[in-house]
Amino acid sequence: MAGWNFRVANPFRRRPAKRAKTPPPADLGAVVRPLTRVMGSAVDKPRVPGFQATASDQPSSRSGNRFVAMHSKLRNAFTPSQPVADRRMFAGRDDILSAIIHSIEDQRLHIVIYGERGIGKTSLLHMLAQAAADARYIVIYTSCGANSSFDDAMRTAATDIPVLFHSGFAPTDRQAEKGDTLADLLPEGPVSPRRFADLCAKLTGTRVLIILDEFDRCESSAFRRDVAELTKHLSDRRGRVQLVLAGVAADLTQLIAHIPPIRRNRFAQRVPKMSDDEVLKIIANGEREVGFSFEPAATELVVAVSRGSPYLANLLCHHAAHDALSADRPTVTASDIVNAVDRTSVEFEGRIGRSVQKRVQRLIEQDHAEDLAAAARASMTMDGAFSLVDLQEINQIDSATATRTVKLLLSDGLLVPANDEEERERFEFCEEGLPMYLWISAAQRNLQAKRNTKATAAAN
Repeated sequence: MAGWNFRVANPFRRRPAKRAKTPPPADLGAVVRPLTRVMGSAVDKPRVPGFQATASDQPSSRSGNRFVAMHSKLRNAFTPSQPVADRRMFAGRDDILSAIIHSIEDQRLHIVIYGERGIGKTSLLHMLAQAAADARYIVIYTSCGANSSFDDAMRTAATDIPVLFHSGFAPTDRQAEKGDTLADLLPEGPVSPRRFADLCAKLTGTRVLIILDEFDRCESSAFRRDVAELTKHLSDRRGRVQLVLAGVAADLTQLIAHIPPIRRNRFAQRVPKMSDDEVLKIIANGEREVGFSFEPAATELVVAVSRGSPYLANLLCHHAAHDALSADRPTVTASDIVNAVDRTSVEFEGRIGRSVQKRVQRLIEQDHAEDLAAAARASMTMDGAFSLVDLQEINQIDSATATRTVKLLLSDGLLVPANDEEERERFEFCEEGLPMYLWISAAQRNLQAKRNTKATAAAN
């Protein structure tokens, strides 16, 4: 019958014999235990690391750690990789901020802020921006890049300035009612400093701060020249727009093009190292925010090792506090700081070129560790470039020792002559991050030596 399928039993196929049922073992654990050793039991199986907070910054329900809430607060207390944006966490710099505000408000000057990397310039700008916004300034913040152009920067700034504040428009005019900005009044071609200053000179009823952060990153000399020209034109026309420039530089001439007529129109502020009291305030802010404490010995170590660097102080506190909370301790000890120094040294080493690492290691093996530490100390104190006299005075060494140290590091390529216009010859490290790495490595060696001494004394 087509389309039908039949299954016919094979009469010669032997059926398998029935298996006898094996009784269960008297000790069931004898069977289970080997399996748990191979597979891991639900109780003993190690947990895979996970996040302790959700993307909305709420404590994760998976975590049963009673310190998880403190961990969450800690993320906002010590922020080495981010500038301070919360006024409650801003430490020190009150005198500097007051001087800048006075220069903007009372003298109508343009501001130039400079200093070494990680010294707190961007945090200072955030506090300035908040203070200006509270005073109803229009604040425009731009982070410069290598390819920044004057035309792009000023057009971007103009989009944040409503045409409502232009003296040529009434509040009831169509352009004002539909929300036009100064960008709608700019010509189609490239914007010149004079043209933008002319437009800004017609503003009324408000004041504007244009903040250009990381100004040093811009590689265009034309951009720097145009910005310098703009400050002159704005001052000449008594415009209600002021510029704030900030960037990494050891001195003012490294940051802004040298145009003599604008010197009287600007206020230059170098951001120095933090004082010990300001570093202590960083720690106190973190203690207040998180609800834990630093032992006095731990605090002393942070101040000594950070050497006035807010970045380094925040990084050490960040690592040490996380270690303490992970151990369910609401107190940061000196041992936590020592461990934080070890972790920081590993982080910094990864930022240094391999060939430079080898040269540094070779000099250490040749008993030149103190030469490296002395040069690093001078570099960090002088914002990068230092002279023989600086090296001598900062480290309290004689002229012959300072000269020998510089010659040694120059011959090895770790130091190079600084390209500046100082009368006294100055030197800088071949890589920007090298001084801090050498300094933290020296601190690590000193702490290890102290640990070894204590261990030997305890053994005896």
